[in-house]
Amino acid sequence: MLVVTAEQMREMDRLTIQKYGVPSLTLMERAGEGIAQVILERFGRNAKKGVLVVAGKGNNGGDGFVVARRLKKKKIACEVALLARKEELSADAAHNFQAFEKLKGKIVEIGANGLDRLNRRIGKHALIVDAILGTGIKSEVRGHFAQAIAMINASALPVLAVDIPSGLDADNGRPLGIAIWAKTTVALGYPKLGEVIYPGVDYVGELVVADIGIAAEAVVEVAPKTELLDREMIRRLVPRRKPDSHKGTYGHVLVVAGSRGKTGAAILACRAAMRTGAGLVTLAAPRSLNNIFAGALIEVMTEPLPDNAAEQMEPLSDVDWHRLLERKNALLFGPGIGVSDVSQNTLRWLLRNLGIPWVIDADGLNTLALEMDRLRHAKIPPVLTPHPGEMARLTGKSNAAVNADRVEVAREFALEHRCHVVLKGARSVIATAEGKVFINPTGNPGMASGGMGDVLAGMLAALLGQGFSPEDAMKFGVYLHGFVGDTVAAEKGEIGLIASDIIEGLPAGIRALGSAENS
Repeated sequence: MLVVTAEQMREMDRLTIQKYGVPSLTLMERAGEGIAQVILERFGRNAKKGVLVVAGKGNNGGDGFVVARRLKKKKIACEVALLARKEELSADAAHNFQAFEKLKGKIVEIGANGLDRLNRRIGKHALIVDAILGTGIKSEVRGHFAQAIAMINASALPVLAVDIPSGLDADNGRPLGIAIWAKTTVALGYPKLGEVIYPGVDYVGELVVADIGIAAEAVVEVAPKTELLDREMIRRLVPRRKPDSHKGTYGHVLVVAGSRGKTGAAILACRAAMRTGAGLVTLAAPRSLNNIFAGALIEVMTEPLPDNAAEQMEPLSDVDWHRLLERKNALLFGPGIGVSDVSQNTLRWLLRNLGIPWVIDADGLNTLALEMDRLRHAKIPPVLTPHPGEMARLTGKSNAAVNADRVEVAREFALEHRCHVVLKGARSVIATAEGKVFINPTGNPGMASGGMGDVLAGMLAALLGQGFSPEDAMKFGVYLHGFVGDTVAAEKGEIGLIASDIIEGLPAGIRALGSAENS
């Protein structure tokens, strides 16, 4: 599902109206019709007890007048509280103000000193439609608009927001001083970026999209490059196995990972790769730790590597590397490997010479941060899987700066360094080397526990080994990871959810996502 910025939406609106001949009033009518339908479908019982549309003076308020008119025609008791004078309305809003008046619809004009009237109107209804402010605001909400929003939030009534909760920044999802807490938001045309990332997700509630007839040609011209992953998109990526296939069909993954005290990371990554469908997995790790790995990974082959007194791998020659990589289809570098001169030399070799798809995770990322200039010259652009702290080290930014603009930080980094990025966290951000971004809606706070990243890294390596493109591997792997986490949390609860739970749930998760019945 395409996701747009406020500026992109405005431009698509403009092109649809001015270039492709769809009247602005037609778009507003379709918007109001779509919102009214959502109200009847989701809030029918509340609507029958009375709907209050709280409208501003712009086109968001105009949409609200259409909603009120549509509901009144359905015999739903509905009135409008206008937080402005009718002389202040935009042209299209004024047109629909008059259309509602002709139906003898009740409109109460509420100025800066009349908020007590709004409070009385709120008390007489069971559902509020927020049509106060749209996507254009960028400054802090003040005055009677801010007071009205606070009053609505304090009412405890369900609120349906028109296009975006009033006061929410459409691009970064942060409240501009104060914002409506909606139970449902009906995005018009396309979801706005701030509605599908945190903290905006919490204000939006259930997100519904209403098709208002934006011209397809306008979308092509504006060319948004951000999408929200959805179930149907992922279902199309689920692999199907042919009856005459064998283990060689599904790829051989090499995992270079592990050191003393960090053996669990390597084990989790390998097990996740197997459960995600890799035909073969080989773990290359320090020789002194081989008994630990061989005992824990009975389905995984091990390649004991020369190590030092600290039980970290020693440098390999070109001959050793070519032997190790023979007949491998994908590589994972980094989980639990430590940060040392050897890991740094190893990463340099891989960046310069590796000719198969690969993933860099955990200590591999911390090692990479020491020599970032080498990344854009990698023979094969890798998939990087940083959490915000690792992304901060890679970019030289603070954690706060990374989290403040996760989408653009990931996109710009991937473009600049010619790589692919999974920036982990609530609503993980996937960015490709071509500048496309995908936002993942699955996952839950129960997944904030050790080893989850190692599992994801192993999953991604397995998908690359099976022939997925980096983009498809990231989309499917990240969505699946969160989907299984949500399934486990629904069964067992979020607290105490561990990485091994995800691994064990992967086969059933893949089956569920591949089923048309469950899409």
